[in-house]
Amino acid sequence: MEIRERSAIGEAKSFFSSGKGAIFLALLACIFWSYWPSLAELVHRWSNENNYSHGYLVPVFSLFILYTRKEKLRDIQSGLYWSGLAFFLMGTLLRTTAAYIYVDWLDAFSLLFYLAGLTALLGGKKAMVWAWPALAFLVFMIPLPYRLETALSLPLQRLATQASTYALQTIGLPALSEGNVIQLQDVRLGILEACNGLGMLVSFVALYAGVTMIIDRPILDKIIIVLSAIPLGLVANIVRITTTGILHETVGSAVADFVFHDLAGWFMMPLALVLLWVELKMLGRLLVRPKEALAMPSPLAKPAIISKSKNPAKLVRGKV
Repeated sequence: MEIRERSAIGEAKSFFSSGKGAIFLALLACIFWSYWPSLAELVHRWSNENNYSHGYLVPVFSLFILYTRKEKLRDIQSGLYWSGLAFFLMGTLLRTTAAYIYVDWLDAFSLLFYLAGLTALLGGKKAMVWAWPALAFLVFMIPLPYRLETALSLPLQRLATQASTYALQTIGLPALSEGNVIQLQDVRLGILEACNGLGMLVSFVALYAGVTMIIDRPILDKIIIVLSAIPLGLVANIVRITTTGILHETVGSAVADFVFHDLAGWFMMPLALVLLWVELKMLGRLLVRPKEALAMPSPLAKPAIISKSKNPAKLVRGKV
């Protein structure tokens, strides 16, 4: 294993020390220079919008995904593969369309096709096999389209308000929902647009999708894990709002506001990891892996008996 790792790292070093490595770095620099305004806009939104503050971690985790797949570097033969031009053409088409109809999301999304084209141009199909999970994960650094974000905002607010109100009533607290406001005994708890859970939902989906790219699990397990991020993200936001309501009624508004705006945000990602760990354990018990299933002896198999031949080690099947 250590020899293979050294071989993969050696292949990468030899590539970047060659002329092809210089071409790769030059083209990569040109791509980032061309997309500098779009990248600056992305960083601005990561810094100022809580829904997308996880964007800083997405490129870092993409590099980690590439590192975990480093053994596939040994199969890559560097060269010029003109099939990569198809990705460049698609990226150019998307970017031109984005400029024509003024859609910032589409402009940022086209960057992924340029990166894929650069990978395919210098590494071919095998390079794409190595890099495609990391390239696909980069989509989570791009904020949602404005229309989709607006369409999801109000339903998520309403869901969070009604579910949190029901949870507070269930534990015996006087709570009543009025629009997107929860009326408690002495406090009106407003579920604003920033509290609708969209950011938590996007973060959960990104985290769970990233984990499925680095774990060794059957494809069915991975699909279930990614899909489960949606209800778990919604439940986590409802738990945060319900806890805030309980604190308002028990210890006061100062502590409740601190937990809701500061402390809860820090605890959501550890909570997501704990829920993911529990889910992986449950799936490990509910779904049997194909290899394990094939290794199990069949109860209908006939037992082996010792042959009477001169070779006692030879086994034959027979009736008993």
